Amino acid sequence: MKYRILGNTMPAVEVVFDAAGESMYTQSGGMAWMSEGIEMNTNTNGGLFKGVGRMFAGESLFMANYTATRPGASIAFASTVAGEIFPVNVGESGGLICQKGAFLCAEPGVNLSVTFTKKFSAGFFGGEGFILQDITGNGMVFLEIDGDKVIKDLAPGEVIKVDTGNVVAFGKDVKYEIETVKGLKNIFLGGEGLFLTKLTGPGRVILQTQNFNEFAGRIARMIPSK
Repeated sequence: MKYRILGNTMPAVEVVFDAAGESMYTQSGGMAWMSEGIEMNTNTNGGLFKGVGRMFAGESLFMANYTATRPGASIAFASTVAGEIFPVNVGESGGLICQKGAFLCAEPGVNLSVTFTKKFSAGFFGGEGFILQDITGNGMVFLEIDGDKVIKDLAPGEVIKVDTGNVVAFGKDVKYEIETVKGLKNIFLGGEGLFLTKLTGPGRVILQTQNFNEFAGRIARMIPSK
């Protein structure tokens, strides 16, 4: 298959299949447009248990699989918010851990499953940091970036602390923890929430400049209430 990223503000990835039988999958409702010569099949993609797990990770219970019935058929998957689409070759990267909602679409050789933070209590109350997506296998996966992407390659032992909503993904070698913000004044007056994500190298970390949950919260506060 071949692909190209279209657009800047609200981008989409358009895939052109080289041969019949090639396919892509996405969460239900993720397709934007497609040509003739594409066959759709909706299923739980791995069974009901995996489907329920994906729901906890911010994805849909069912996945839609789109398979080419002839060479040259094309299909596009669009981002849901303003930002970027980031392509990753999973086999070359060695796999990724992603925040919920980061997954857009992938080739069938890419496995999407659920993983949890080791510290249950902090992860639960930390919101985005509790449930993560474990991406393994071989093939291309496309991730949604809210705002602009920032890539940092951490040296061994190097630490970066990030608001959980600004983390997109990180390599399997990166150590991941949820850390409590220290100091009562910082917690209640700092405006940054109770938890931060602590990432320790070595490994690659992908960040995003927009925290969509925070953005949505600001919009919600402006909506008049009765």
